[in-house]
Amino acid sequence: MNKRTVYLDNNATTPLHPRVKERIKQNLDTYGNASSFHFLGRTARREVETARREVAAFINAVPEEITFVGSGSEANNTVLNIFSSCCNVFQGCDLKKTEILVSTIEHPCILEAANCLQKKGVSVKYINVDKTGRLDLNNLEQKLSPQTGLVSVMMANNEIGTIQDIKAIAAIAHRQGARMHTDAVQALGKIPVDVDELGVDFLSLSAHKVYGPKGVGVLYTRKGTPFCPFIRGGHQEQGKRAGTENTLGIIGLGEAVMALKDDMESDCRKYHSLRAKLKQGITEKIPDIQFNGHQEYSLPGTLNVSFRGAEGESILLYLDLEGIAASTGSACASGSLDPSHVLLAAGIGVEYAHGSIRFSIGRENTEADIDYVLEKLPPVITRIRDMSTAY
Repeated sequence: MNKRTVYLDNNATTPLHPRVKERIKQNLDTYGNASSFHFLGRTARREVETARREVAAFINAVPEEITFVGSGSEANNTVLNIFSSCCNVFQGCDLKKTEILVSTIEHPCILEAANCLQKKGVSVKYINVDKTGRLDLNNLEQKLSPQTGLVSVMMANNEIGTIQDIKAIAAIAHRQGARMHTDAVQALGKIPVDVDELGVDFLSLSAHKVYGPKGVGVLYTRKGTPFCPFIRGGHQEQGKRAGTENTLGIIGLGEAVMALKDDMESDCRKYHSLRAKLKQGITEKIPDIQFNGHQEYSLPGTLNVSFRGAEGESILLYLDLEGIAASTGSACASGSLDPSHVLLAAGIGVEYAHGSIRFSIGRENTEADIDYVLEKLPPVITRIRDMSTAY
């Protein structure tokens, strides 16, 4: 008898939307270089620009503000490097404003890029969060200075789902004359993302988190904002990102965004319902637990829970044997045995941080999936705790 498969790791990546699969199939012969003048190149260019308009419209931007890149990580690295030594050769930047502020719970691609810049002499400051993962606005104001060039705070956290008040954070940053960037990779498709409403100067997105293909992302740059390319060598993407465009990936992203227009409202209602069912079931069936992140300002399908006396990696292995895919946090840190930096930054104790599991619900999940998890998870936790000498 085949084992049931339940995928609850949608914050790590998502399967292709059926519409995206079909759109890519229809364009498999769109192989021309979008920079070429001949008819094959023009066909590719037309598809790329259609996708650019689709993405721009969805986040209330204009097409010229959209740059296609290789990933959300590339978009984030690009923004941080604008305010490093790269800036010294770029006329549009204020060379006195090269200090960078980031939150302590950012994605590793932000934190590691910031750490690298710090080693090169760039001033980097870290903004604290409270126990729910919400940014401490007083701490932000204290750490802002006349030298601050950039504030980077993610819109929604990939591990605990906490949503930040980006509009308020951007207003504080702008009052000090700093630019504002938000990593909206996890937010897109789950909560509204409107660049004018948020007031940001830069915003990062990724296709594979919204049922699009891997290997393509977006960097939004508000018109008139200083910019310095991270990848050089060609005139592609209005001179902002060299390299032949990933035409099929961009086409897939455009279709994924079009699908979001139609599906997002109903999908998010389902995410809320399934998350509530899973949370209630865990609460009723398993003692000594703790839910992490803000329980109101949170992504509709993300549930992060800690089980005292049970290692997260052990839980995942047992769940995997039952056909259940979940995560201990960021997929980019899955090779590490260290406790989550997000949970530690929020003041969660090491024992609970080590025993945390992230369930992230997607459009293909059903109530039967949640019932199956609630059947298999309690005996897994009991088994691990029975083997523990510390519990």
